[in-house]
Amino acid sequence: MASLPASLAAAVAIPDEQAISEARFAAESARSLTELKAAMDAFSGCNLKNSARNTVFADGQAGARVMVIGPAPSGDDDRDGMPFSGKPGQMLERMLGAIDLRRDTLMLTNVIPWRPPGNRVPSPRETDICRPFIERQIVLAEPQYLLILGNFAARFFFGGNETIHNSRGDWREVLIAGRTIPALATLHPQDLISAPASKRLAWQDLLAFQARIRG
Repeated sequence: MASLPASLAAAVAIPDEQAISEARFAAESARSLTELKAAMDAFSGCNLKNSARNTVFADGQAGARVMVIGPAPSGDDDRDGMPFSGKPGQMLERMLGAIDLRRDTLMLTNVIPWRPPGNRVPSPRETDICRPFIERQIVLAEPQYLLILGNFAARFFFGGNETIHNSRGDWREVLIAGRTIPALATLHPQDLISAPASKRLAWQDLLAFQARIRG
């Protein structure tokens, strides 16, 4: 097979075991969220980064009790360089406001920091490369509770192939770097925009989340 031209090869990251190891080393070397963001900006081992405008990193209050985690950046997130931008972000703010939470008092992020082309689902190998970065964000942010949004994020943290309609609303435990964190999954804000009838289910989940974090 002919080799790629040097200019093209430089823009292509092959998602292999070496890339996963490099991601793990970069993440574990970071001693603060600022260092982790710099490490992710410098990382070149994930092909998703080559088509994305921005690295979409965690946003919000450091040390917040609650971390909200979605799947991957949307087009709005990628443009703004911030998670939960645009209409889904506005919907999320309404969801949080319904249980007396504000996004500026929380930490918001995504499992995947770079927008997949066409908003496709990340491949298993791409997900493996990004795993050290989101896990390190959680370690450094030290949240007491996780609110997980949507199918992809729920499967990432809980395992299995359940749909969000089957995994939502139940408290589970997520083990990150030897620490167990209570987590609850619910529908993604985009799900509520696409299917407004689902707001009733999300409201039930949010009430359960509110009761737990207040208790």
